[in-house]
Amino acid sequence: MIQLSTPIQLPPSPPRLGYGMGGLSMGSCFSEHTGAYLRDGGLSLEINPFGIQYNPLSIAEGLNQLLRGKDFDREDLFEYGGLYHSFLHHGSFSAVAPEEALLRMNEARRSTLELLPHLRFLLLTWGTAYVYRLATEEYGGEIGSVVSNCHKLPERTFSRERTSLSELLSVWCPLIEELRERFPDLIIVQAVSPVRHLRDGAHGNALSKATLLLFAEELSRLYPQHCFYFPSYELVLDELRDYRYYADDLVHPSTLTQRIVQERFSSWLLDEEAERGLPQAHRLRRELCHRPLHEEGKAHTQRLEALRERIQAFRTQYPLAQLYDLPSWID
Repeated sequence: MIQLSTPIQLPPSPPRLGYGMGGLSMGSCFSEHTGAYLRDGGLSLEINPFGIQYNPLSIAEGLNQLLRGKDFDREDLFEYGGLYHSFLHHGSFSAVAPEEALLRMNEARRSTLELLPHLRFLLLTWGTAYVYRLATEEYGGEIGSVVSNCHKLPERTFSRERTSLSELLSVWCPLIEELRERFPDLIIVQAVSPVRHLRDGAHGNALSKATLLLFAEELSRLYPQHCFYFPSYELVLDELRDYRYYADDLVHPSTLTQRIVQERFSSWLLDEEAERGLPQAHRLRRELCHRPLHEEGKAHTQRLEALRERIQAFRTQYPLAQLYDLPSWID
């Protein structure tokens, strides 16, 4: 039989994740999209409390900030272009007023802190081994420190380099030791983003991804009971391996590709109950997001009542599942 793709054999699954187990997803776009897929499916999950972060050193600093439990304050911000920013946060947290920026940052932090006592699962997606370091104190921060976002500051503000495997391990090994102590049953799943970063050319991108792959492999070797690797990078680059699976920019995976990887990921990670409940929760969410042409009349009222009954039935069948952002009329 002719074979038109190279099937990727998934590694052995980690201890399965189920409803009621707290999860935290941090890193690049895969963490954002896959985290949302799981969260919409009823999993208890916080996603990128600092916004999207691409390199492992910034993700480590974000985790350290969460473990310290300290609110962000005015000293953590700088002003540029009419907005107040943080070097640790994505631009979606920036605001015209410093009070608004701090409100957004601390709300995300506190929401994650509420989940930490129940933390069982950590999804980390490594995007690039290249980092930006502060080269000046003009906008605050310590010279040499790695930033999560440059916020379009002048190029002279930073130096850019590819971090080494040894540096990554020197930062992450102590952090994992602390996580193991605080959360003995914690499962850490690593993935390397299939999005190509071509600023340094195809060869530079390959070196960056190779560094991340070696890093993930070494953490899995050092902490085999806690660190696991999911081959999202290999699924897209090897099994799918066709530009039809990419968006128009030919760099980011298409929506179809994201769905393929997410389905493989959930079947690899979730227990039987969560795997059964996930598509049901997704169907409910799609119907709740559907806006009818006419909201008056008996048909619409009947539809809402039927949805309310289905949601109650889902909650009865899966009492530990979380359905987020439901409209007020449900209850």
